[in-house]
Amino acid sequence: MSQFKALVAQEQDGQFKLALAERHIDDLPAGEVLIRVRYSSLNFKDALSATGNRGVTRSYPHTPGIDAAGVVEASSVGELAPGDEVIVTGYDLGMNTSGGFGQYIRVPAAWVLKRPSALSLRDSMVLGTAGLTAALCIDKLEQAGLSPDDGPVLVTGATGGVGSIAVALLSRLGYEVAASTGKALQADFLKGLGARQIVDRSVLESGKEKPLLKEQWAAAIDTVGGDILFNVLKSLRYGGSVACCGLTAGVQFQASVLPFILRNVNLLGVDSVEQPLVVKASIWDRLSVQWKTDLHNLEHEVSLSELPEQVEKILAGRMIGRVVVRVD
Repeated sequence: MSQFKALVAQEQDGQFKLALAERHIDDLPAGEVLIRVRYSSLNFKDALSATGNRGVTRSYPHTPGIDAAGVVEASSVGELAPGDEVIVTGYDLGMNTSGGFGQYIRVPAAWVLKRPSALSLRDSMVLGTAGLTAALCIDKLEQAGLSPDDGPVLVTGATGGVGSIAVALLSRLGYEVAASTGKALQADFLKGLGARQIVDRSVLESGKEKPLLKEQWAAAIDTVGGDILFNVLKSLRYGGSVACCGLTAGVQFQASVLPFILRNVNLLGVDSVEQPLVVKASIWDRLSVQWKTDLHNLEHEVSLSELPEQVEKILAGRMIGRVVVRVD
């Protein structure tokens, strides 16, 4: 098969359009591994790429999709053979390299991870970059000393992809979870994932002018950034940590040194894109066995043709949980 279908973003009269198109395998970039994509997932970065954000994707036409799970079609390296089921997340996939919203991708072997035996291809994309990021956040917090006995853990942006999986994983691991959201109608959804407390986003937005806030959280996973991140830092208990992995509320925030030097708190940055493959493999193994969690109530599946509507939803802040993309 030399031609395949892909969802392609291109600029027309100053506007970016996202539509199905026929592509040719020869159009794909160089790489050691050709993969037939079965499933992908929708992330906020995909929506930015699909709508012309040059900070994510430099040139168009372009096929977004920073996640892909599928079957090796051809390989020039011995460790990956045709028929192997594999996962690719992050690196340059879907940014400036044609991504998982197409039926084929061609990538460097150093980006490709064999599917953990305890996860199906579809299950791996329910998790995708969002699940990998949530797990990396928890891992980093635990490396900093966090344990379930320490007290409540706050998750901001809790109805989103990373946030909802973080709530479910933390609950599965025995943590008391407080879920923050601006979507009051989703309280039952979050409690169904294991949240014991719902915190309205407006509560975390107040008190920006204060140097410190009341100590509440043993730790936090922040998916939104902006001034909410600093308010979370100011309300950590002594010695607590916040793992920061998102920016939907902004890339800048007001700050002072007081929480760090008076309460001994930690701000931990978390990136899932450029992590070495060995680190990703370790986290995926954990997600497939020790941390395996039932996520059926936070995901829904769409086809490639249904994706443009979902892109609009995620950009408008109306996305709940995870969108799995059926590519084939």
